[in-house]
Amino acid sequence: MRHRKKQLGFLLVEILVALAILAIPLAAITRAVSQAIDTTAALRDRSIALWVAQDRLTMHRIERDWPPLKTTSGTSEMAGRSWRWQEKVISTPVAQLRRVEIEIHDENGPDLLAKLVGFLRDPQAKP
Repeated sequence: MRHRKKQLGFLLVEILVALAILAIPLAAITRAVSQAIDTTAALRDRSIALWVAQDRLTMHRIERDWPPLKTTSGTSEMAGRSWRWQEKVISTPVAQLRRVEIEIHDENGPDLLAKLVGFLRDPQAKP
């Protein structure tokens, strides 16, 4: 009669199956975390771009500007980065108002990150 020794460990096949079972959810978790990081970075960029646009419009209001009807562009610094802006001033049916459309892009990319539309009142107009 043969006596079988008590098995003291796992077989190599059992270890490989266990690793395969763990690898699938770990890969899914890694992908989900990566997507969350990308989404967070994109939201941060869009928020900062909106702040840049709001700064441009606020600057006009503080300086009581009456900008000419044209499109201008430039760059602004915020949060340690450069942002490209394009500002389009359009007439409105009301003579004392001008519509200002401000678009913000990352300095290195073509994607539109924020667009803000505001109105400026002629500082020379009587209330």
